[in-house]
Amino acid sequence: MEAAPEPGVCPAGAEAEACSELPAHRALSVAELDRELDSRSELIDDKEFDIPQVDTPPTLESILNETDDEEESFILEDPFLLSVDNTDTHSYDTSSVASSDSGDRTHLKRKKKLPDSLSLHGSVTRLSLLKGISAQIVSAADKVDAGLPTAIAASSLIAVGTSHGLALIFDQNQALRLCLGSTAVGAQYGAISALSINNDCSRLLCGFAKGQITMWDLASGKLLRSITDAHPPGTAILHIKFTDDPTLAICNDSGGSVFELAFKRVMGVRTCESRCLFSGSKGEVCCIEPLHAKVELRDHPITQYSLLAMASLTKILVIGLKPSLKVWMTFPYGRMDPSSVPLLAWHFVAVQNSVNPMLAFCRGDVVHFLLVKRDDTGAIHVTKQRQLHLHYDLINFTWVNSRTAVLLDSLEKLHVIDRQTQEELETVEMAEVQLVYNSSHFKSLATGGNVSEALALVGEKACYQSISSCGGQIFYLGTKSVHVMTLRSWRERVDHLLKQERLTDALALAWSFFEGKAKAVVGLSGDTSKRKAVIADRMVEILLHYTDRALKKCPEQGKIQVMEQHFQDVVPVIVDYCLLLQRTDLLFNQVYDKMSENSVAKGIFLECLEPYILSDKLMGITAQVMKDLLLHFQDKNRLENLEACIVHMDITSLDIQQVVLLCWENHLYDAMIYVYNSGMNDFISPMEKLFKVLAPPLNAGKSLTDEQVVMGNKLLVYISCCLAGRAYPLGDIPEDLVPLVKNQIFEFLIRLHSAEGSGEEELYPYVRTLLHFDTREFLNVLALTFEDFKNDKQAVEYQQRIVDILLKVMVENSDFTPSQVGCLFTFLARQLAKPNNTLFVNRTLFDQVLEFLCSPDDDSRHSERQQVLLELLQAGGIVQFEESRLIQMAEKAEFFQICEFMYERQLRYDKIISCYLRDPLRKEEVFSYIHNILSMPGYSAEEKQSVWQKALEHIEELLLLSPCKAAELAAIHFSEQVESIIANLKDQFLLFQFLRSLLDPREGINQDLVHLAPCITEQFIELLCQYSPDQALETLKVLECCRLEETIQITQKHQLHEASSYLLEKKGDIHGAFLVMLEWLQSRLLLLTQADEGSAELPLLENIEDILMKTIDLCQRNSHSLDQQQQEALWFPLLEAMMSPQKLPGSSQCQYSESLKSLTMQVLNSMAAFIALPAILQRILQDPVYGRGKLGDIQGLVLGMLDTFNYEQTLLETTTSLLNHDLHWSLCNLRASVTRGLTPKQDYCCICLQQYKRRQETADEIIVFSCGHLYHSLCLLSKECGTVAQGLMRWMCYKCNSSNKGAKLSESFSELRKGSAAALVQLALLTELSRGHGNEKPFSISHGDLATSSVFQNENFQLHLAPPPLAED
Repeated sequence: MEAAPEPGVCPAGAEAEACSELPAHRALSVAELDRELDSRSELIDDKEFDIPQVDTPPTLESILNETDDEEESFILEDPFLLSVDNTDTHSYDTSSVASSDSGDRTHLKRKKKLPDSLSLHGSVTRLSLLKGISAQIVSAADKVDAGLPTAIAASSLIAVGTSHGLALIFDQNQALRLCLGSTAVGAQYGAISALSINNDCSRLLCGFAKGQITMWDLASGKLLRSITDAHPPGTAILHIKFTDDPTLAICNDSGGSVFELAFKRVMGVRTCESRCLFSGSKGEVCCIEPLHAKVELRDHPITQYSLLAMASLTKILVIGLKPSLKVWMTFPYGRMDPSSVPLLAWHFVAVQNSVNPMLAFCRGDVVHFLLVKRDDTGAIHVTKQRQLHLHYDLINFTWVNSRTAVLLDSLEKLHVIDRQTQEELETVEMAEVQLVYNSSHFKSLATGGNVSEALALVGEKACYQSISSCGGQIFYLGTKSVHVMTLRSWRERVDHLLKQERLTDALALAWSFFEGKAKAVVGLSGDTSKRKAVIADRMVEILLHYTDRALKKCPEQGKIQVMEQHFQDVVPVIVDYCLLLQRTDLLFNQVYDKMSENSVAKGIFLECLEPYILSDKLMGITAQVMKDLLLHFQDKNRLENLEACIVHMDITSLDIQQVVLLCWENHLYDAMIYVYNSGMNDFISPMEKLFKVLAPPLNAGKSLTDEQVVMGNKLLVYISCCLAGRAYPLGDIPEDLVPLVKNQIFEFLIRLHSAEGSGEEELYPYVRTLLHFDTREFLNVLALTFEDFKNDKQAVEYQQRIVDILLKVMVENSDFTPSQVGCLFTFLARQLAKPNNTLFVNRTLFDQVLEFLCSPDDDSRHSERQQVLLELLQAGGIVQFEESRLIQMAEKAEFFQICEFMYERQLRYDKIISCYLRDPLRKEEVFSYIHNILSMPGYSAEEKQSVWQKALEHIEELLLLSPCKAAELAAIHFSEQVESIIANLKDQFLLFQFLRSLLDPREGINQDLVHLAPCITEQFIELLCQYSPDQALETLKVLECCRLEETIQITQKHQLHEASSYLLEKKGDIHGAFLVMLEWLQSRLLLLTQADEGSAELPLLENIEDILMKTIDLCQRNSHSLDQQQQEALWFPLLEAMMSPQKLPGSSQCQYSESLKSLTMQVLNSMAAFIALPAILQRILQDPVYGRGKLGDIQGLVLGMLDTFNYEQTLLETTTSLLNHDLHWSLCNLRASVTRGLTPKQDYCCICLQQYKRRQETADEIIVFSCGHLYHSLCLLSKECGTVAQGLMRWMCYKCNSSNKGAKLSESFSELRKGSAAALVQLALLTELSRGHGNEKPFSISHGDLATSSVFQNENFQLHLAPPPLAED
């Protein structure tokens, strides 16, 4: 029967985004809902209860409550209390029915959880055994044959259905209140397969394995309805669910159909009307879930539709039962495992300031979240939310609250998931529960198993009726027990970690609660401040406990490092959390007092404070802790840490004098200044203390120690900070004190005498000391201060007074260096050059300074004086001098940089060249200066001309300075004057250097800029042969333009044999070049034979060997281009030249005879490549000396030549043998490949699909490939699978090539098209070897062109010896 419309098409807009948000309903504001969602269950008492015993009246209950010795594992000391009365039923967030663990310690040990989630979130859930209910289920099975449990439903009561048709009803105290049904009815109806309790806990619906449905009154225990015709007979009830309307329920049977049950009472008669919502013939539904709303959400606009979610094996449907039946959404599954279980779960969640129902549905390892909204028009919109991707298959999904869900995977592991972050909070093993599965009902075994295979496959993992949730609790039905899972309260989670002595994790978890970042929070309510106060109190308790524990567990014996490591692990954690909680009172009183009992703990505690002090995060340190901190760092000799801490602390509560003394003794000057300034508002005393140390050595002219230099630098920085209104070493001086401090510092600096000065003390001791210490830096401090001054009367007076004192101190004393005096006047020049200057300085003082700096009677510090005067001029002091007098004095004092500065101001650039040339330190810079003036824009033509003329006048001076740079300058700017410069140069060596820089490309000058007459090049070569003959040959090789004849004459004139030979060879006169080298060699050999025995032979022999090698190279280079006669004209005279000294009488006894024989052998080996061996031997034998029987002298030479030829003959024979062997192997393999038969897979062409005998055209042949595919040759040609190269046809299998999509076959085909020689040769051989077999061969090729010629007759035929790949079997 099918009464419902087919829900196959999703209506328009079903999956569109909601166009408007649902407004807050009048009964429950959005703010109230948000508060409800944020936190719940503060109402639940955290303490464990003393559970009273279950009542045992003399009824069936008393029988079921009886205990058996055999079932002791389920009968524990105290029955478990379900505190449903205390549950906030108005909360749809976290709340707990079971308030505590059952006390079973072994049970706690059995539970296994993942360590990573534990360390982050602690133990989020508590899985507890309901001992009372579990024991009574087992007893009922034994005592009254109730059978095994099959289904569970939970509300304020717990209903458990059994396999023999009984429904056991338990109250909150786990007492059995009702036993509904009987075993007789069970025998008729079968097992209870589904249970449902309505909202007010007054009715119970029982669905049976054989299809019947019963309704019971839970108050009286009466049977109200027995329904047998609500759905087709012979199908089990898989689900039965009350809706929020107590007169309406939904059932789902094993046929996959869904029915609506409407309960009515007419004139006292109870009836039930059934309506089919979905027919199993359209797709079997195996999961249904009506939307239930909490009491506070009953007025939500969406509840009027009475929404129902259904999951079939192919899709999800959401339909509305009211006001009329309507399909609001369909959602098809993707591909998935057919054995995975479809799951549905509704919950109201707060999203974007409105509360709406969210449907979670999943099948397999992906959870989809759909947000359902109603718009103003009454239409329902479904919005997809973020998916949850898992690495395991699910068999159950249950909401605990709007943020937390509990998932059960197919391996019976529970996963607690935070919906918003999708983070896994905890994993719990569920194997001990021994969960009941509903497989038998899905297979409808009670009615004969008349279900589809798909539904039966899903039923293998179905446990819908074994899990029920209510009020934030989830009940799990096992074969012999009932377990309940609840979220632990925040306090329980922290305590759970404390019991395991994981105090650091407990503090971290508590802090996450404090910050509001924790997940699955239960037990916190009220506003944020109230929550934080509660958590902070608990954290304080933990911290104190942690402190006590750390001290107790400290190792008493062993190395001090072990104790330090122990406290290093503990103390920083305590300090961190005390400071995070801003409880310095706790830290510095209770915690510190406890830590002080152990010296190691105390030290580590104090060291932990340092980073907080340095980052200014720690305020309110007690005087005792500060004192102990300073003493600790002092004892440890960590003075830098001590100073860093002092300047960040409020030390007003300490003994100032003691701290100052401590700082002074340990040279902690920053800390001492800070203590004076911040502790006593005294900015003068630290300066006095430092001046007392600095002044005596400076006044005495002694050099300062490193420590005193550090003090002086700190003093300057301190003065700078004070005058700028900044505190030293960091921070700012209070604004009301800034003018006072500035005045105090100025008054102190300009004092006439120091407080304890003697009568002999000079005036202004403080200014004098600072000027002596570092004049430049002190004046920089004053300059910065003057920048900050406002132009009021007092500031102007201060500036003038300071300037007058500086002039008085420095000008009237001779103990300051020129550099120091110059620094002062440079400072004054800068101040006077300012547009708003108010200072007055007598101009005659500047003249005195000029006289002083340009003093000709003092040559010391010349560069220092010049630099000082230059800085003074650049700072604006030039306006104080007369320029002509300044230039005159600068030239007299040889201050060439000053002259350059002045000439540049007057645009007399030509004068500057003389300044450079006269300045010994900057002579080299003159070239870049001239080049810049002549090439850069910004200078007039007259200025450039004057500089050009001046440079030309000084060209010889420039050449003496750097010939290379002068040549580059000449090539760029004086190219037309180069010849006149050459003509005017009298110094021949200077001329040589100049010409080499100009003409040698290796010097880096662009030769395109140089255009000189050939005679100048020959002049250069003449000078080169004269001054640098060793470099002549290399230079001639790179020289671009020179006349050969003239150059040869020059080199021969200077007897440069190698250079002459090179030029003759370049000219083409090979024999002439050879004769030059031969003459040179013969002259050296003559010297060798005439030399006396002694040390002169060795260098001569080396020289002869070098000449011989160069001569051999010459002969080898040119022999290829000469005929036989010309080659002999080269090689034989060379051989004769080397052998002639050996013919002399007594030559064999000379020391050089062996060396000459070796060199002669080299000549023979080299000429053997060009002259035939018989010709060489004949020439030797024709020699009149050897012709008369003196062959013994050349026996070694002849035997050496024969050995060489023996080796070459052996090499040739071996190579020939290998070649023949490889050729034979290759031909054998090729012949074997061709002669092997091929078996086609079919007898038709794979392209035209016709029989291979279809046509008899002479041009058409049958092609069979080794892969087994068969084609007509014309078909292959039509598909471009054949190509002709050099008269040979190359085929490719069409099917294999097209399926490869450009793989190796196509690559090889493209290579063939490019003319791959190796492939063509192999194909040629294959074709040649296949001849003579006729057309009977399955692999055949058209023979039209091959009948007349063979590939082996081709004169260009070459064998490639690489063997082909072995043919496949």
